[in-house]
Amino acid sequence: MRSLTVLSGGIGGARFLQGLLHALRAGRLAHLGATPDVRVDVVVNTADDLWVHGLKVCPDLDTVMYTLGDGIDPERGWGRREESWHAREELAAYGVEPTWFGLGDRDLATHLVRTQMLEAGYPLSAVTEALCRRWQPGVRLLPMTDDRVETHVAVPDPESASGTRVVHFQEYWVRLRAEVPVEAVVVVGQDTATPGPGVLDAIGDADLVILPPSNPVVSVGTILGVPGVRDALRGTPAPVVGISPIIGGRHVRGMAEQLLAGIGVEVSAAGVAAHYGARSRGGLLDGWLVDSADAGEVERVEAEGLACRAVPLLMTDDEATASMAVAAAGLVS
Repeated sequence: MRSLTVLSGGIGGARFLQGLLHALRAGRLAHLGATPDVRVDVVVNTADDLWVHGLKVCPDLDTVMYTLGDGIDPERGWGRREESWHAREELAAYGVEPTWFGLGDRDLATHLVRTQMLEAGYPLSAVTEALCRRWQPGVRLLPMTDDRVETHVAVPDPESASGTRVVHFQEYWVRLRAEVPVEAVVVVGQDTATPGPGVLDAIGDADLVILPPSNPVVSVGTILGVPGVRDALRGTPAPVVGISPIIGGRHVRGMAEQLLAGIGVEVSAAGVAAHYGARSRGGLLDGWLVDSADAGEVERVEAEGLACRAVPLLMTDDEATASMAVAAAGLVS
């Protein structure tokens, strides 16, 4: 095995990648021909990106970069460790909006460098490569596109004439805390976006493609929505395996339940498997891992045309996550 490709969102994808790299370093994938120096390409969601105080912020790219570069705050799962918030406090004192989205002082440096490079004409993919020279994440981070794509969420608003208003995904998640129903998910700019440099090759040339337990609507789902990505997955000679983000009918962290319900997908391990679909039936996957708590859904997933196995999926530490990665790789090998 020469290369692995992972389609990743932020916290869940980053933690999965930690476990995958742990498994590779420990030789736990050697029986599948994967040596510690196997290339790992990570196609990262950029539809959560936004501009804040004139700065380009890429939450998922930064979360993966900081996590694998040992700079993440381990308690929050996002942002820098040993962070301070003086700039946010001063902006709030001036009454500058948005006050609901705070940038830490250390984190500001990343956004300043990124914004300066973008304004100088460098594409996001080149900027990401430059930022990674500092962090050395041990993988190749590939933005899903260099184009501007943003996820927006329609939520109820009794005070508007339509009864609905549309907010940026980050406002839904950070300010509204995903506590209101989702009426629709709209990904602005997606239809005209093109895959970022290296994205289609990373999928087509891989020996294994993994969809980790990232949000299937606003993380993995937005990557899949970039024109050409679904076709690349359907056409790759590599097996494609996914890992359920739903355990016992609930998400572990985030807002997958709200968003799945908002697009009419059953909130269950089998429901998400059916949402992705089997490649043998025009879908995207060859295999699907569910948690041990959902062992009763294995037969239903297999009826969808997917190889399926129930294993522990809680990413409690690197060793547990490594075991999950090994199970994913072994499922379709």
